[in-house]
Amino acid sequence: MAQLSAFVFTTLNGFLNDLNGDISWHRHGTEENEYASKSMEANNTLLFGRKTYEMMASYWPTPMAMEHDAAVAKGMNSANKIVFSNTLKSADWQGTQIMSGDIVKQIQNLKNSTANNMTILGSGKIVSLFAQNGLIDELNLMIDPIAIGAGSTLFAGVNEFLNFKLLSTKTMKSGVVLLSYKLI
Repeated sequence: MAQLSAFVFTTLNGFLNDLNGDISWHRHGTEENEYASKSMEANNTLLFGRKTYEMMASYWPTPMAMEHDAAVAKGMNSANKIVFSNTLKSADWQGTQIMSGDIVKQIQNLKNSTANNMTILGSGKIVSLFAQNGLIDELNLMIDPIAIGAGSTLFAGVNEFLNFKLLSTKTMKSGVVLLSYKLI
């Protein structure tokens, strides 16, 4: 059975982005980039909501991405990817499949039928939906030491308690803290 993890960065006060979807506040220091590079070595299938997918697809296949972080760009571009969308008709980023309809059931079936692990990048609504349905095996939160006034929160709309067990912590020189949890 495949494992499903989620990787999300957030502000101290729990926002994934501001009201305009901006994430420029996230600190991309050496340690954060090393973590991202190491994560790409796992060769997981990457999962995205449409908005996150469009943002990632507009950056990672570019020469600028290769110049700034070749290892992560190579991993992102060569990975198999799934974008959840009921509106996208095509996905031009290499290795991308569009999934629509009952994505909870489809991911449960995929988890049961493949050995290839999956990682959700960003995509707070997808993380929330999958966590509520018991599909998330590990949640990795990269918390930046910044607060913003308003934006999207990770578990907006959760209608029941979600309990997590802390697996590990890592404090980076930038002040960013990486917390890994298991959904219990």
